[in-house]
Amino acid sequence: MSDDAHHPAPLSPIELRVAALEELLTEQGLLPDGFIDEVNRRFESQTGPMNGAKVVARAWVDAEYRARLLAEGTAAIAELGFGGPEGHHMVVVENTDAVHNVIVCTLCSCYPWPVLGLPPSWYKDAPYRARMVREPRALLAEMGCPLPDDVEIRVWDSSAEVRYLVLPQRPPATDGMTEAELAALVTRDSMIGVSRL
Repeated sequence: MSDDAHHPAPLSPIELRVAALEELLTEQGLLPDGFIDEVNRRFESQTGPMNGAKVVARAWVDAEYRARLLAEGTAAIAELGFGGPEGHHMVVVENTDAVHNVIVCTLCSCYPWPVLGLPPSWYKDAPYRARMVREPRALLAEMGCPLPDDVEIRVWDSSAEVRYLVLPQRPPATDGMTEAELAALVTRDSMIGVSRL
């Protein structure tokens, strides 16, 4: 085991402020002990990418649902019981053999929490936000998603007004799989567009 495993990286200034604020709110009795951990756990296990995976799997097996999802994402996602804050206006964009879509928020970290849960730390980092707009093909390749030169890359900029979800292509040789089995194949990164699946 490396020394890094025994000595975690020092907290950033914002992480120090958040920890101090959490401690103060807990001491004042305004934040129950363990509340933040429970919120994180729920987003990771109940409101995480598995919700988006269910949306994608339904679109893969139900052509009428897929059409509704691409035409009116918010309403189609709500059909499966997902929506609310950070997901009030959802647009779904579809990957094809010719087009690969990827999501970014250039201003901050707008992200569709109801279908993807908590955003990954790299999604909020300035280098991702800047480079995905400026050089998406190079950044995608660095992230493990190299794309042929003839595939068009479309970068969608999430905002407070609209959030995006990528509908990845259904993998080949999955015709006999159930909807639940298909959902298990879908990754958070594929619904952001930084991986094919």
